[in-house]
Amino acid sequence: MRACNNAELPGARNPFLIAGQAVGWVSDRTVRALKQIREFQCLDDRVVLREPAALPSIARALADQGLYRWRGEAFDVRASADQPALAQIDRGAIPSFGIQAAGVHVNGLVNRTDGLHLWIARRAMDKLLDPGKLDHIVAGGVPAGLGPLETLIKEAGEEAAIPPELAAKANPVSMFGYAMERPEGLRRDWLYCYDLILPDDFVPKPADGEVESFELWPIQRIVESVRNTDDFKFNVNLVLIDLFIRLGLIDAAD
Repeated sequence: MRACNNAELPGARNPFLIAGQAVGWVSDRTVRALKQIREFQCLDDRVVLREPAALPSIARALADQGLYRWRGEAFDVRASADQPALAQIDRGAIPSFGIQAAGVHVNGLVNRTDGLHLWIARRAMDKLLDPGKLDHIVAGGVPAGLGPLETLIKEAGEEAAIPPELAAKANPVSMFGYAMERPEGLRRDWLYCYDLILPDDFVPKPADGEVESFELWPIQRIVESVRNTDDFKFNVNLVLIDLFIRLGLIDAAD
């Protein structure tokens, strides 16, 4: 939990504003690149985007200059998770601008005669972020124009071949955010967490190449893995800790 909340804000960053609202935090490196772009006003204490509609093309140009890696996925830019979108930006640019991104995580639960189990995914080795790490059965960023449940259903089919009618039964259980310093920049993520009870005979299948394999683990094995290793992708640990607390497997005070 401390590792996912290791960012000090503002730190050596200036607020990034769109339409008078703070939407992110930019480092000196990003500010130096933005000073060359007429749509940005770089002041001593803030950076202001004058033309929100220009942000997608600006993000592409900065990626071409090597500021970050282009991902080809548009995300909405909001002042907070419950506010309307003010602009769009490529996913690869989000950490450089310190923008809050939204994601969904699904605990794929199976009740068996020998206790509760959870489907675990192993991320493909060619993933840009945390290749080979353990992950949820379904997890992904919320792209521009979609809500959390729509994203969940889409990702469930793409990542694990879960039919839409089954994925739609997922139950929203919690929401939380974190601010984390990463090699790619500042991660300010807001996670929508779901529990999905799966039939005992359902077996997920890697569908889009982002997952290498799936395994069904007893819940206690997962508790021990989170406690003693760093095998899971960094933010998956947070969602699993939330699950353990809700199940009474650990105390929130721990």
